[in-house]
Amino acid sequence: MKNRFQDLTSIDFYQNRKQVKWLVVIVSLIIGAGSIWYTNRLVEELRERERRQIELLSSALEYAASNTDNLTFINQEIIQQNYSIPVIMVDASGEPIEFRNIRFKKNADGEDSLRTLDIELEKMKAEYEPILLREADILVYYRNSELLINLKYYPYVQLAVILIFGMLAYAIFNQSKIAEQNRVWAGLTKETAHQLGTPIASLMAWIDYLRNSPVWEENKEIITEMDKDVVKLRMVTERFSSIGSKPMIQAENLYQVIEETITYLRPRISTKVDLNIKADSRDLDAMMNKPLFEWVIENICKNAVDAMKGKGTITIELLQDSDKFVIIDITDNGKGMEKRLFRKVFNPGFSTRQRGWGLGLTLAKRIIESYHGGKIFVKSSEVGVGTTFRIVLLSTLEGAEQFVTEGILEY
Repeated sequence: MKNRFQDLTSIDFYQNRKQVKWLVVIVSLIIGAGSIWYTNRLVEELRERERRQIELLSSALEYAASNTDNLTFINQEIIQQNYSIPVIMVDASGEPIEFRNIRFKKNADGEDSLRTLDIELEKMKAEYEPILLREADILVYYRNSELLINLKYYPYVQLAVILIFGMLAYAIFNQSKIAEQNRVWAGLTKETAHQLGTPIASLMAWIDYLRNSPVWEENKEIITEMDKDVVKLRMVTERFSSIGSKPMIQAENLYQVIEETITYLRPRISTKVDLNIKADSRDLDAMMNKPLFEWVIENICKNAVDAMKGKGTITIELLQDSDKFVIIDITDNGKGMEKRLFRKVFNPGFSTRQRGWGLGLTLAKRIIESYHGGKIFVKSSEVGVGTTFRIVLLSTLEGAEQFVTEGILEY
């Protein structure tokens, strides 16, 4: 029993939330179908009971027509005790002679009452066959009571209310979850930036000291590379500081930004990996926050290097899609992935690496879609062939202003 409980509590509901959602939907449908079936069963039983009541009423009427001695008793104890089932009795010519439980309009005159009776009679004719009183040559028409009608539609109304309530509860829960995640992201990144600040300042001071020391000429190249890494650390700190606050978006030369990022990456990844840039033009502009966008490119490229196991080719292609959009396609010839994983790779905690945290692509998606008003997705992938990530950015200030106004990028 203990092992079963441990297995249940060890289920990763987040990673399997799609299956959990389908399970909830299926269980809800089963409960709804069961509720409808049970209610329909009750409706059928009540319908049969009302049918027997009408037959009893008809028998009483027929008996009263042939036996006047007990007419008062039958009328008071049987006929007049029908408080729910609408009934209309018509003579041989089809004219109403008696009725029970028919709703009339307030302050209705004779013509309105006759019109109401005609309408109700047509409904009764369409619903049930009449009962014939042979002795009196009278037809008894009837239909389901209001209680039976309401009960018939009750489960559907109930399910609709539950569905609406569930959707509202899910929306509220989802929004609160997103808000909580945003606070966690912002708090974590700002605290990381704060913690990095002191050692980075210390490293900058040591590099300045080495520049002015006798070892400078002998170790100039090493100290220069160290300085580049410290500058990069400062940029990373700025990136972390930007998470949770609204970054400044402005037009940047896309080719130049990509080239600078690749130039920094080349000496810091495997020498067996080729990084190439293809572009329709070197004058492509895109609306971006440069430090954050560089972070996205670095992250995708490093993931590609891991997917290729340190050997292969990464091609970054820049395209002008229209006057409004620019496209960045990042293609590797790594191990690829199945189509079912296209969306999952952006989920927090999802990683194909044994020691991966599964946060890189999550942050990339947040940066591109939440801060830049763009789109990032897996364009294509084939197992054993490679993967292409596509990033879509706004190319004009007008498009960026529209995103700020509407909060949506239509692509």
